[in-house]
Amino acid sequence: MKELQSLLTFNEWLKKWLLVFPHFCLGRGLIDMAMNQAVTDVYARFGEEYTKDPFRWDFVGRNIFFMLVEGFVYFTLNVLIQYRFFLDHWLPDYKQTVVQDEDDDVAEERQRIYMGGSKKDILQIRDLSKTYVGRKRAAVDRICVGVPTGECFGLLGVNGAGKTTTFKMLTGDTDVSFGEAAVAGYSILTEIHDVHQNMGYCPQFDAIDELLTGREHLYLYARLRGVPESEIPKVAEWGIQKLGLTEYAGCSAGTYSGGNKRKLSTAIAMIGCPALVLLDEPTTGMDPHSRRFLWNAIMSVIQDGRAVVLTSHSMEECEALCTRLAIMVNGTFKCLGTIQHLKYKFGDGYVVTMKIKAAKAGLSPELEPVESFMESSFPGCVQREKHYNTLQYEIASSSLARIFQLVVANKDRLSIEDYSVSQTTLDQVFVNFAKQQTGEDEDVTLHRRTARKDMKILPVKGK
Repeated sequence: MKELQSLLTFNEWLKKWLLVFPHFCLGRGLIDMAMNQAVTDVYARFGEEYTKDPFRWDFVGRNIFFMLVEGFVYFTLNVLIQYRFFLDHWLPDYKQTVVQDEDDDVAEERQRIYMGGSKKDILQIRDLSKTYVGRKRAAVDRICVGVPTGECFGLLGVNGAGKTTTFKMLTGDTDVSFGEAAVAGYSILTEIHDVHQNMGYCPQFDAIDELLTGREHLYLYARLRGVPESEIPKVAEWGIQKLGLTEYAGCSAGTYSGGNKRKLSTAIAMIGCPALVLLDEPTTGMDPHSRRFLWNAIMSVIQDGRAVVLTSHSMEECEALCTRLAIMVNGTFKCLGTIQHLKYKFGDGYVVTMKIKAAKAGLSPELEPVESFMESSFPGCVQREKHYNTLQYEIASSSLARIFQLVVANKDRLSIEDYSVSQTTLDQVFVNFAKQQTGEDEDVTLHRRTARKDMKILPVKGK
């Protein structure tokens, strides 16, 4: 009997504690009203009247009262969370450590941002960071950069380097763990609606409705951009002509090829002439002709005095469009600057290609003297290719003048028919940095291996 009484007491207290949850208040109130109606029907069968005020405190009144209070409290809490009140005021600051082993150009750009030199830039990123729950290493780690008007800034990196995460933070799709960024003077933390009005975004995966036609997509996004109704047909036609979608404008997007979907996504990003255009691998799946067409469209955006941030795995595309670029590895910038500057600073030197002619017709050319000459004149050079009459060497450390001087002086003696000297390509620079990209699991494994080396393993004596 005592156990039953204690259970009933616990039940009553539990009903009071659970009132802090709105869905419990609603469910409990509906159950109590249904039970009250059932009791009323039973009394009515015996000819007696049974009435109970539903707004009594011990009946449904307290449930309604708590729901009213909780509606206001939880709405206020939701607004505070949305505008990062607790992150900015109550939670401890992000533990910022000193950036070590940072490239000089990256450090110089960081210092420019800190000193306020990027106030006129369309895009300003200051210590932008993102750490996902359950992961120790940051997906994006304190990047700093400013993109002025009329610039196409390239963001290179292997899959998982943090490029798309950076874009998601700039567009508001993902919360920022630490840092700040501004687009046309508007903060992505507190003025995201104004940021959206000044930004166009072509996501990595096409965000289009397969039931709408290409023209209907442009009409829809033009209205969302606030384009006047009278100007929408002209703007939509401009996007169709600009990206070469005239033939497919009236077809549903679900019938588009992968390349045409990318062109439609890029056209959507350019609608409304936003100050900043973010393009996440816009030419994926495009044929060479369509790719060149899109390049011209991007160049027109830059010439209009707007800014473009581009990610791509095509080095040719970056060389054609980007005025500056940065290579991301493990969420950080490893280098930053113009393409020529990066080639000169991080390239492996020069590539020398020579074509050897035979001493007599019908005989194979002698390559051994040329090979001996290259190994003795340029110690440490690497032979990359060797064909019938062609040799290609990679020379890491030597001046361009010395290479020409030695090759020209020995051209006749070695029977060199023609030769060429080229600089290291952007692909090679990118590959050298891409080798540093590691996953979090690899970091843990490396840490364990290092710990094992440091530990002194003692022999165990058998019994």
